[in-house]
Amino acid sequence: MCKVLIVYYSMYGHIYKMAEAVAEGVREVAGCEAIIKRVPETLSDEVLGMMGALEAQKSMAHIPVATVDDLAGADAIIFGTPTRFGNMCGQMRQYLDATGQLWMSGALVGKPGSVFASSATQHGGQESTILSFHTTLLHQGMVVVGLPYAFAGQMGISEITGGSPYGASTIAGGKGERLPSDNELAGARYQGAHVARIALKLK
Repeated sequence: MCKVLIVYYSMYGHIYKMAEAVAEGVREVAGCEAIIKRVPETLSDEVLGMMGALEAQKSMAHIPVATVDDLAGADAIIFGTPTRFGNMCGQMRQYLDATGQLWMSGALVGKPGSVFASSATQHGGQESTILSFHTTLLHQGMVVVGLPYAFAGQMGISEITGGSPYGASTIAGGKGERLPSDNELAGARYQGAHVARIALKLK
């Protein structure tokens, strides 16, 4: 089987829902297996409670925590992160900053890497987050994969929606009140299948 690892961080569950859709897309491709893992939390339960995120964190507690070695064992990796000031969240950054040994050994060279994201508002940094994330993937020698315009859902103007050629994304709302739309989830599924097909060819 071609192993496609989906590694995400989600504070309130939006990116987790997108990760599930990405996994559905991966599973549409015969011969590919989707594995979902979350990066380690860096905030205490007290802080998460003050941010109103503790219940959401508990609902994701069944998802295994990713280790750096998980990256080396995958045939492709799709990363999911919320936006923090136009960049990836601190939890994801800390996880990636521990991959120096993988860089030294070239363990990720030639593997497809892809990114999906969320932000509070329509122009809250979804594209800059994904593009700046790509820098890390390129330093690791990965093959960067986006969300092609073959996914027609990013061409429409009839609704406010995430999604760009850089990757699937969703708009969460200023208070996290908006869940991923059908179109955004469709983009995530398409991206998952797209990465899986490329990974299968490269494998």
